[in-house]
Amino acid sequence: MSPGKQASQSEAAAPMATGARLEAMRRRVRLSRVAVWTVIAAGPIALAVTVASTPTTVAAAPATKPTTMRTATAATDPGGYAQVFVGAWLRSSANDETTAQARLAQSMAPNVELPNPAADAQSAPQSVTAVRSAQRGAGAWAVTVAAQYAGGSVRYYAVPVVSDSTGSSFTVTSAPGVVAGPARAEGPKSSYAVTVPEGDLSSAVGQFLAAYLTGAGEVDRYLAPGVKLTAVSPAPYTAVAVQEVSAVEEAAAAEQVPADGTKVRILASVEARDATGRWPLAYELTLKARSGRWEVAALQSGTAQDGGAR
Repeated sequence: MSPGKQASQSEAAAPMATGARLEAMRRRVRLSRVAVWTVIAAGPIALAVTVASTPTTVAAAPATKPTTMRTATAATDPGGYAQVFVGAWLRSSANDETTAQARLAQSMAPNVELPNPAADAQSAPQSVTAVRSAQRGAGAWAVTVAAQYAGGSVRYYAVPVVSDSTGSSFTVTSAPGVVAGPARAEGPKSSYAVTVPEGDLSSAVGQFLAAYLTGAGEVDRYLAPGVKLTAVSPAPYTAVAVQEVSAVEEAAAAEQVPADGTKVRILASVEARDATGRWPLAYELTLKARSGRWEVAALQSGTAQDGGAR
């Protein structure tokens, strides 16, 4: 065959091969569409199998850096620091800066002058107590300190205190200021609104508290099964008398001991006696009925109020 004919046949074959490849691709596309529609017609299960069988390329997620968690440190209340300072400041004098109290006050507040009490001034306070702390800003506080004197009078001081960034160091920045004391808040209504008459319950309460506070008898005999309470030792009083008992539940005022398992919460006001006098005390108790008698199921501290935990 001549070279010319071979060239012409090669040129003609190229478009034919290209067309064949295009036709094959079209057939594959048509078959793929038919397969998908067939799977859809067959139902969701077949579609899921088809999708699962299709090879999938998953790109690896880039490694992420660990997140650093930062927790804020709670601000340290400088109430104790202000309390110590006011106690030392009130017990010092500018006339004698070498005393231990004067040196302590100056070390806690280097820029604060010492007082200069007169010779006939009232004595130093019997006690000094921080009663309120208010944070004014980052590291800045105003602490109210109460100083109580022998005559019963109380004077309140506002003390400015600053702390470092860690809350581990403090300084009093200026002299204290005398301020009015905190107002008395009205307490919530007591939950113990049921008056309990003299009877089995008040008797059980009196016997238990006598054993608990005077050592008269064993405490265990007045306790519900499983309850553990230890009497105060050494016994602080010689006698205890119940003055009043009030309760939360109406069952506490019943004439007869109710059914086993009945629980009542009561507040007992008692008068305790010792060699030095008489002392009014109050106890919050939970009692439980069992076999026709009341037994102490719990001794709580504090007083339950409306809206509080019951």
